[in-house]
Amino acid sequence: MTHNTSTADSRSMNRRLILAVMLAGAFVAILNETLLNVALPRIMHDFQVTANTVQWLTTVYMLTNGVLIPVTAFLVQKVSTRALFITGMGLFAVGSLVAAIAPAFFVLVIARVVQASGAAIVLPLLMNVILAVYPMEQRGAAMGLVGLVITFAPAIGPTLSGWLVDHYSWHLLFFIVLPIAIADLGFAYVALPNVLTLTNPRIDMVSIALSTVGFGGLLYGFSDAGTAGWHSAAVLGSLAAAVAALALFLGRQLHLAVPMLEFRVFRVRAFTLSTIITIMVFMSMFSAMLLLPLYLQNDRGFTPFSSGLLVMPGAIAMGIMSPIAGKIFDRIGGRWLGVVGSVLLAAALLRFTVVSNATSYLSLMGAFVFMMLGMSLIMMPVMTAGLNRLPPHLYPHGTAVSNTLQQVAGAVGTALLVTVMTDGAKSWMASHDRRSPANPLSLASQASIHGMDRAFLVAAFFAVISLVLCFFVQKAPLPQTGGKPGSDGSVGAQAVPE
Repeated sequence: MTHNTSTADSRSMNRRLILAVMLAGAFVAILNETLLNVALPRIMHDFQVTANTVQWLTTVYMLTNGVLIPVTAFLVQKVSTRALFITGMGLFAVGSLVAAIAPAFFVLVIARVVQASGAAIVLPLLMNVILAVYPMEQRGAAMGLVGLVITFAPAIGPTLSGWLVDHYSWHLLFFIVLPIAIADLGFAYVALPNVLTLTNPRIDMVSIALSTVGFGGLLYGFSDAGTAGWHSAAVLGSLAAAVAALALFLGRQLHLAVPMLEFRVFRVRAFTLSTIITIMVFMSMFSAMLLLPLYLQNDRGFTPFSSGLLVMPGAIAMGIMSPIAGKIFDRIGGRWLGVVGSVLLAAALLRFTVVSNATSYLSLMGAFVFMMLGMSLIMMPVMTAGLNRLPPHLYPHGTAVSNTLQQVAGAVGTALLVTVMTDGAKSWMASHDRRSPANPLSLASQASIHGMDRAFLVAAFFAVISLVLCFFVQKAPLPQTGGKPGSDGSVGAQAVPE
């Protein structure tokens, strides 16, 4: 009896160590994704590039993630946990170093691709490890910490980068994440065990090629539609090629004995439901992340640091609430957390539909806090509720599908909301241009705000859809005691460090 207790304690300590090491890697990877947004105007000036050109720094990061995340379902079954995490963090660290000293714009773009290659490995691997080493009744608390990282890191990114860009060079943004990545790489090399079961699947290069063209083309098409327009030949061609490649990819996966990405996860109703909710929430979330800085800086004249500071209280609220929401999930499941969270999210977005030149800074800050609280109650609890329903051998495929569709949802949401905002501003200008105001700039600002109001209304509609669907989320049954080892889904709980 004493031996069993000691083993359980050892496993608990190992789980905490594993989670700490991998969360640190995920944090810097996700922080890096939004850290650069505020610095883009300064980079344009330093390298003498246009706005369309500089956007490639964010576009290639998203594209690389979208292309590589589906491949992680194969990689986690082919490569050991430790080796895969070290590879991911190693790529991220190398990319960060090259970006920090980049002498030319094309070097910076290449560095972002290398960074994204590492980031695309780290987050799906983290989620697979949690599903492997934590029993079902403890996953909510662990996933709550992942939810904190997923939303807290991008929320503080604009504040941190705004302050650094205002006072120092944008190169410092990469020098800040580099030592964290190197330190985490060292800890992983020393302490991270191999916890995932390897099945050594065969590499299917045709599937990898179709996945790359399909998901990459989809992400590029939707992201470019926000700036080039939906009638652009490049956008339409990219989306057409993507749809054709994805159709071939899906057909091939359904006929392969061991598919690269198992789409049969959608036969599990709870997983399909949680995925749809997550997509709706991501599309809603990107509205505020995209539109609020534009409104504050372009229409209200706030500095990058001031606009970034507005999201800080929401990030703090998110950081406090995410672990609490995870523990509540372990007790009651995801349904009511999702319902309450969707109500808060929808209410905050509806508040944003009536912004004007007179809307106070504190009012916007308060609405953003409610939005982030809502996100903390929806995101990881609902996602975990769906993943818990999958059989253990489908965990890698479920996490890969979920993370990939989140990337697609972000691209689709961004493109859609930019289109709604632009069309709304144009229609408002068309109905007011005959008045010949004394200050045309004021008229343009009002038109822009009117377009944003419309875009936020669409985002609120997505949140309402999420609210309705959350009523159908069910609590997964707890594992029965006395079963076979690993029957609760914690297939790697018995693993020990190398």
